[in-house]
Amino acid sequence: MSSLPDGRIAVYTGTFDPITFGHLDIIRRGSAIFERIVVGVGINPEKATLFTPEERVDQVRRVVAPFRNVEVKFYYGLTVQFVRQVGARVMLRGLRTTSDMEYEFSMSLANLILDPEIETVFLMAQDEYSHVSSTLIRQIATLGGALDKFVPPEVKEPLLRRVRDHPQPPPPAERELRPPER
Repeated sequence: MSSLPDGRIAVYTGTFDPITFGHLDIIRRGSAIFERIVVGVGINPEKATLFTPEERVDQVRRVVAPFRNVEVKFYYGLTVQFVRQVGARVMLRGLRTTSDMEYEFSMSLANLILDPEIETVFLMAQDEYSHVSSTLIRQIATLGGALDKFVPPEVKEPLLRRVRDHPQPPPPAERELRPPER
């Protein structure tokens, strides 16, 4: 007989490569709603990450340290299985845009089929974070932009070191973009 998951525990998952102020806002708000938040740092096989799973877990742990009811765990596999494993009943998700809404809606329906006892709760992103994604942050860092409004200091420095130590190849020169002359 399986034990009923706990509705006072919510799980917030992502790759967090890197964790942003937008992620932290969802964690902060979720921690005020639920007794316990488990942040699941996962691997998405469709995403190439800048940081290793261990580095991402460490970064997330450092920035959520002020929240007494938040813990961080690494996971691999289906999110619903991870949610069940930690004894939760709720998946917490942030929504930034309508494209997020379409993706998250499809995922929540699939997750309900996989485990009907687990619900998804959505929190809308604050206006100031609605455009922020980890992909955007990596691009800003790579191109030398200011990061202070997007990521905490505990993330900013390792991010700058990583892009400095592992530079991306420059875009093709203009002449390479022109069609060959005939």
